[in-house]
Amino acid sequence: MICTLCPRRCGAVRDKSQGTGFCRLPEGMLIARIAPHLWEEPPISGSRGTGAVFFSGCTLRCRYCQNAEISHRNQGTPFTPRDLAEAMKVLEDMGMQSISLITATPFIPQILEALSIYRPHLPLVYNTSGYESVETLKMLDGVVDVYLPDFKHVSPRLAQLCTGTEDYFDVTSRAILEMVRQCGTPSYNGEGIMLRGVLIRHLILPGCTSDSLRILDWIQENLPQEIPTWLMSGVLTAGQARPLLSIEDREIQVKAADYIQEHELSARQCEELARQLAEKPGQLPSEPEEKAEKPQAHIFIQEAAEKLKNLLGTQVQIKTGRKKSKVEIEFYSEEDLERILGLIGQQR
Repeated sequence: MICTLCPRRCGAVRDKSQGTGFCRLPEGMLIARIAPHLWEEPPISGSRGTGAVFFSGCTLRCRYCQNAEISHRNQGTPFTPRDLAEAMKVLEDMGMQSISLITATPFIPQILEALSIYRPHLPLVYNTSGYESVETLKMLDGVVDVYLPDFKHVSPRLAQLCTGTEDYFDVTSRAILEMVRQCGTPSYNGEGIMLRGVLIRHLILPGCTSDSLRILDWIQENLPQEIPTWLMSGVLTAGQARPLLSIEDREIQVKAADYIQEHELSARQCEELARQLAEKPGQLPSEPEEKAEKPQAHIFIQEAAEKLKNLLGTQVQIKTGRKKSKVEIEFYSEEDLERILGLIGQQR
């Protein structure tokens, strides 16, 4: 095949054994891993997990990639469309709450063939770096139920440094608009699983807060308010970052973000800070009105949270303070809560 599936439009020759383009992938599917995955965003994995299909290769070369062996070095096993169809059926039979196709762009024709053999009766999630061509996405119109794109960078210089392509923002912003056109605003079932829609992820990198704020600005200005944005562990949480969008001066935004990080403000305190800066632009308070408790980052606490997460099959956070601490356990319905309570009761 002559490949023009990704925005690079290499026109590369991909045969049965290898490819000459940027991704260096052959024509046949390579899949690195197929398994239940409990730790995607909660509307995707829920309490029982998403059936994750990790395709080999990628159209980017992110320096912070967590799956470099798969994405950069194309490790994987050959699969036919029928093999993939049968694997998705197995994941469905295991009780997964969705099926996630991860970095699937180089193999879209084969995936469409697999879905013609067997289409799971679950939300089909397209998990992507966001760097997609609109023409290729149109091949998925009416096929994909949920798009789960990353939205990494605005700055061309930062994008080139981190992902290996300076046109990342221009390409991804157009792609996300197409995803929203296809799937619209989110709808959920009684367990909190997204049945249809778009969920945008953004990783806030240390020292790149201003670029993250530009991402949030674009989302606020161009997408329906109902489209959720998942900010991943970095500098600020979503609750901390959103009040900053009301600050028009970019320099003050960045200073406010640094202030929030330094003083570990709560979402409510961030809202109050934004209100104060609207009344007195540029005048940051010397100290927050209520200094946030500084968590004690002990390895024991992290390990305990991970053990609880694995035991209960849901997201668990342990938050510590000077006087008291608390455990937060996520659940999505009364049935899910009963399941969690049953697991806790078994440990007595």
